[in-house]
Amino acid sequence: MDADAYLADHAARVDRFLDERLPPAGVPPEALHAAMRHLIFPGGKRLRPALAFAGCEAIGKVAAAAALPAAAAVELIHTYSLVHDDLPCMDDDALRRGRPTVHVAFGEAMAVLAGDALQAEAFAVLTAPGPVPAPDAVALTASRELAAAAGSRGLVGGQADDLACAEGTEDAALVESIHRRKTAALIAAAVVLGARFGGADADALTRLGRFGRRIGLAFQIADDLLDRDTDGASSYVRVRGEERSRARTEQLLGEALAEIDEWGERAEPLRELARFAVRRKQ
Repeated sequence: MDADAYLADHAARVDRFLDERLPPAGVPPEALHAAMRHLIFPGGKRLRPALAFAGCEAIGKVAAAAALPAAAAVELIHTYSLVHDDLPCMDDDALRRGRPTVHVAFGEAMAVLAGDALQAEAFAVLTAPGPVPAPDAVALTASRELAAAAGSRGLVGGQADDLACAEGTEDAALVESIHRRKTAALIAAAVVLGARFGGADADALTRLGRFGRRIGLAFQIADDLLDRDTDGASSYVRVRGEERSRARTEQLLGEALAEIDEWGERAEPLRELARFAVRRKQ
């Protein structure tokens, strides 16, 4: 399987869906809707949506299109988090995805509101009827899981501790904890939510949760390796060194792949996306 081709195909699918769901920039309030779309389009690789589709495919019960609400919802949460992370009170970044960040283009207040609106839209998308009908209980449970991944015990909590490490930390366990919440929680949610919409049973969801958390942590450590010259305050590479960081990513990748080793060909997209996420950055 070609991971690049898989990503491109499923990015186009989720982009079409998001374009239809989000209000056009010309609909009042125009500035807010333009700000919401500013970072969504053009997007990045859409790794998280692709993992949601692959999680659904790995179950093998329904078409991958069943995971479209999950794929769109995790991308909306991811994008909202980037909008807020870029703010002057957070990371104070001026560029994102090759263009001015939302607060640079639209002002800080509008960036905050755009992030808020994207987060709300994620749950609207997740609970709306999708292209493949799913029981209401699936959407309800998925909403709870996404909220947990995005909240104070997940993404937001990880960001809070990351900010607290502004002067740096030598605690490798704390760095891993930040990475597990700030990055891995949402990546794991993408896989699990896609599988849930695909009809996965409890055992499969447990395995895929472990798979996603390991891949998410390895992905962030690989990102630290890519940015090792920036010497970030919560960089795993700064704390553990380059050699040990590379070894940790391979350990996590191996453990993740072992969770789905017996699943055969239907899980190949998950395997290839995992390898792509971890190894392409190094």
